[in-house]
Amino acid sequence: MSSQPKESGRIVVGVDGSQSSKEALRWAVRQAERTHDSVNAVIAWEYPPLYGSIGWLDAPQSLASDMKVWAGQTLDDAIRDVVKGGGTPRVEPTVTYGTAAATLLEAARGASLLVVGSRGLGGFSGALLGSVSQHCTQHAPCPVVVVRSR
Repeated sequence: MSSQPKESGRIVVGVDGSQSSKEALRWAVRQAERTHDSVNAVIAWEYPPLYGSIGWLDAPQSLASDMKVWAGQTLDDAIRDVVKGGGTPRVEPTVTYGTAAATLLEAARGASLLVVGSRGLGGFSGALLGSVSQHCTQHAPCPVVVVRSR
């Protein structure tokens, strides 16, 4: 056995403001406490589809700024709700443009673990897994933990 301490890794966790994603963040923080890993909380944002009389319309630049700010506030609120007090690992927030699944898979490169909630804000409420968590379990470059909401 080596006497050198294990190099700590990085846990990536997807956050969208849903209860399930907050549970995933809570789980990731507890795991990081045990393993001395860092936590990278990631939220993705993208333009909502806009319809007009001529089909798809380009979103105005002010909408992009508003969406990015909203995503950042959602992430900050989730971190503040979950991480309370000292002794917990620092959570590094990341706000990225793109689809949730693609953003998480990219962030998970080189990570020791990817943590996602079982269901996000969209989709069918009766499904056991949401589309993002299902996609991540099938394509992630590292082990994936799917956390179910209570």
